Amino acid sequence: MDSIVSNLAIGLLNKSVADELSAIHQYMYFHLHLEDQGLGPLAQLFKQTAIIEMGHVETLAERILFLKGEVEMAPSTPVEKITDPAAMLAKAIEMEKASANDYNRAGQECGARADAGSKQIFEELVGDEEAHQGRFEKQLESIQRFGPAYLALQSFGNVDPSNPGA
Repeated sequence: MDSIVSNLAIGLLNKSVADELSAIHQYMYFHLHLEDQGLGPLAQLFKQTAIIEMGHVETLAERILFLKGEVEMAPSTPVEKITDPAAMLAKAIEMEKASANDYNRAGQECGARADAGSKQIFEELVGDEEAHQGRFEKQLESIQRFGPAYLALQSFGNVDPSNPGA
């Protein structure tokens, strides 16, 4: 792979590292506040998602190092101070949609420059981000459908956010 292609990929990968770090920080902020509000199951969903995002950072960083680049470990945006559960979920959905779109474009750019390794990573990330988006959407839909009663049930630990129909 030539240095121009490598440099482009490293730039795209580092932007993704920054976005993933922002997601980790945001989701842990949400986790802490939801836990404090007594909404353990929803808090756990954000914590589990943050852990998955940490794995994404590791995968992206390994590719950057393979391409002989430097990993930039700075988040792309500051944490937004949101404490309302529905607003948290709306923000998370927005973040996941943006990430999936960015990773689709990055994968296409890498594919157009014959960087199949980076393209494959971005394609896998799209699937993960879309799955996260789907989980967050189900939670937001449940809050909108059932109102405060849905969250009240969570305060007693009776609702599993990964399976809202159970």
